[in-house]
Amino acid sequence: MGDIELRITRDDWFSVFLIGISFSTLLSMLSYYILRLSLSDGVLFGVFLGFFITLFSMLFITTMNRYLLPKLPKLWWNFIAAIFSFLSGFLGTLCTYVLLIYNDITTAALVQEHPFISSAIIGFLTYLIGALIYRFVKTRNEKEHIDQLFIESRVRSLETQLNPHFLYNALNSLAELIHQDPQRAEDTVLKISTFLRNTMSETPMIPLKEELHNASDYVELENIRYDGNITLIIESDFIVQNVLVPKFSIQLLCENAIKHGMIDTKTPFTITIQCFKNETVSLKVSNNGKAITKSTFGIGLTNLQERLQHLVEGQITITSYDPPTYLITLKEHYENSTRR
Repeated sequence: MGDIELRITRDDWFSVFLIGISFSTLLSMLSYYILRLSLSDGVLFGVFLGFFITLFSMLFITTMNRYLLPKLPKLWWNFIAAIFSFLSGFLGTLCTYVLLIYNDITTAALVQEHPFISSAIIGFLTYLIGALIYRFVKTRNEKEHIDQLFIESRVRSLETQLNPHFLYNALNSLAELIHQDPQRAEDTVLKISTFLRNTMSETPMIPLKEELHNASDYVELENIRYDGNITLIIESDFIVQNVLVPKFSIQLLCENAIKHGMIDTKTPFTITIQCFKNETVSLKVSNNGKAITKSTFGIGLTNLQERLQHLVEGQITITSYDPPTYLITLKEHYENSTRR
């Protein structure tokens, strides 16, 4: 949880920069107005003060988060953070004072006559504001972490709902094959074990080429039950071979096609998978079987829709009822990087 507390994004720094300059400028203008001093000098004082405080804050906090706090017990974190927050305000005020005095710009009497005292006061105010920002960032990061954990647990839950269907069908196929061809039965056991190992993997996304291999293995297993009457045609552009897709997404569409599309066990049945890229990555699965009669999805396709939304901002749609055609569209995601 410590890494979560220390994570500050570029947007966070941009927000701190805007807040720092805006707050210091408004406060400075108010002070100059009450003291009947030049408002333009007040604006300059506030802008430079906010700039220098933010600059020192970025320097100190980045150094502190990367090199100091991870090596110290959390008991010391608040104390160290308070010191660096105070120093950001203190040094930022001194730098502003020196810059303005050097350029003959009017400063408030307290700053001019007691620069160290005024710097200490602003340093203390910087600490208070920094503490509030820290609480906000920490709460935001913890919420994002909890949301991510929920999504991951939800995806794992959806994946486990796929396993019983496949395992039941695969074991039925294996039972028939043991008596017909022991050697093929042994090969089938290895394919089933590979499938189960992939299922138990904690990785919810795999490269498209691996998912196509999963689909091919699945159809080969089903062909045991259907006397080789299922033909699988795969047309895939090389450019999308390494795109990450939800595990068992295309395999599920093949399973769905066999379950709902086959006319009977004797009629040749063809499943065609087409993978290509336009504005998004598109995965089209069609077959020459029975027409789709319902526009709503069952449990399996509904689960796939949820996984697509959670993992790749994708969706699945029916593009043709006869011949039955499903289209998955998703954004490009690659292992160790994201390209869009």
